[in-house]
Amino acid sequence: MKDITSASHGYFDPSACDITSFRELIDRTTDVDDWPHAAAVEKNIPVYDMAALRPSLEDREARRQIMAEWAQVLMNGPGVLALKEAYEDTTPLDQATAVYEAIIADEKESSVGGADHFAASGANDRIWNSLQKLCMKAPDVFLHYFSNTALDAVCEAWLGPNYQMTAQLNLVHPGGAAQQAHRDYHLGFQTAEISADYPAHVHDLSPVLTLQGAVAHCDMPVESGPTKLLPFSQAYRAGYAAWRRDDFRQLFEERHVQLALAKGDALFFNPALFHAAGANTSADIQRMANLLQVSSAFGRAMEALDRRAMCKTLYPYAVAARRDGTLSLAALDAAIGATAEGYSFPTNLDRDPPVGGLAPETQQSLFRRALKDGMDADSFADALDAMNARQQP
Repeated sequence: MKDITSASHGYFDPSACDITSFRELIDRTTDVDDWPHAAAVEKNIPVYDMAALRPSLEDREARRQIMAEWAQVLMNGPGVLALKEAYEDTTPLDQATAVYEAIIADEKESSVGGADHFAASGANDRIWNSLQKLCMKAPDVFLHYFSNTALDAVCEAWLGPNYQMTAQLNLVHPGGAAQQAHRDYHLGFQTAEISADYPAHVHDLSPVLTLQGAVAHCDMPVESGPTKLLPFSQAYRAGYAAWRRDDFRQLFEERHVQLALAKGDALFFNPALFHAAGANTSADIQRMANLLQVSSAFGRAMEALDRRAMCKTLYPYAVAARRDGTLSLAALDAAIGATAEGYSFPTNLDRDPPVGGLAPETQQSLFRRALKDGMDADSFADALDAMNARQQP
């Protein structure tokens, strides 16, 4: 297989990505015998019957065997698995659906959030942070919704214990267009330029920091547009550099599969899997899914810092150093990197939507912009405070 890192000394270059190598990876076939706990393989995707497996999740050793298999599916296998009847009783889904519909109506009326920046205006309704909103509005419903041992086990299988759950409710109306192929959070939410600045080994690390999932709140036949998936595509190391290329996206459109889901089913996949929401070509199906984005407990710094206060204190000195030429731009950039928050997340996407990409502005970007534009210290402090306010739950 072509070495796609050698030309750039450990960095992935989109121009060096090899479509032939990618095609070889996705040409594999899933054998149900390789996954002994699976009830079937559909369209290269192992399907697990949770009605049969759920009792085993109560036994530590049996649970670990199932989780070990799921981890292998996600890492070295097709990269995606389906849990049939993840919800033994779908009553909590119906109750949550009613709450979510009320939230969507309220947010539309108040013009707070609800838009989906991945789709054309009016095609989707989205509830950012549907996890907290459901908990605060209907804690009894939330309790029964998330007291689900199947969801807990698959999250732990990929991320280990103490994972961090988040969720975003997505409602796609008839006529909702399909997305383009992409990879997901973390590196999938960065621009191509920022992604290329991360070394190859970080591209390897990014997928094991999160797990993507979806809980079907209604029956989802293929015409309703369930997620388009490309099994085994997560194995292509340079995929975060390749997914925007037209030839890779064309191959995705030629080779992707879609798995019909029933209400109460769940789908989980490696965030490095090439995927995209499908087009809802149905006449009357309101496709509703709760999109679970689950994070590793290890995505935390050792110490708690007030970086906003640090930025306010440092800024006048940085202005003076830039004005006097006592520090080069590269040196100033290094100081900003040690001071300001360099990542957009976590944030409140209702109030802090993406700017010029898939991620909101960071403290570091604001600091650099303020220096470039000659912002005075008070204005910079106000901008930092406004940013902080937008990010709060």
